[in-house]
Amino acid sequence: MKIEEELHHLFVTKKLSLAIAESCTGGAIAALLTRVPGASDYFLGGVVAYSSRLKEQSLNVSVATLYAKGAVSEQVAEEMARGVHSLCQSSYAIGVSGIAGPSGGSPDKPVGTVCCAIVGEGGLCTSWTLHLKGDRKTIIDTSVYAILTALKDLVESIE
Repeated sequence: MKIEEELHHLFVTKKLSLAIAESCTGGAIAALLTRVPGASDYFLGGVVAYSSRLKEQSLNVSVATLYAKGAVSEQVAEEMARGVHSLCQSSYAIGVSGIAGPSGGSPDKPVGTVCCAIVGEGGLCTSWTLHLKGDRKTIIDTSVYAILTALKDLVESIE
């Protein structure tokens, strides 16, 4: 079974909902999830926020966090996830921001740096950073599957 089908079954069975805030993945997570018929049974929607301004205005990402940590940081991914979680009133929410390339990287944050966060019920948040190699498509695709696998593992671990 494909990850998007597994998540569909898991979320519908557990009567959970999901919202997503994407930056570097550009809507690829939402697109994958909505390939499965009936995705609206659990997937509430999301925000594709490429610009810092949209992250601030739509997702309540703090200007101070953006300034201190940069748009590509676990803290921003967490704030994106919390923002879409609040906006959509979902059980779970994902936030992702990164550098898919081919340009935009720096010595501290090279192309392939992808920061991810998941907020669960009760507001508990987990975040991590992926350090990926490859072209833009490979980085985006690998990010999508890594994030969705982490979400599946998290939801399965909770009774």
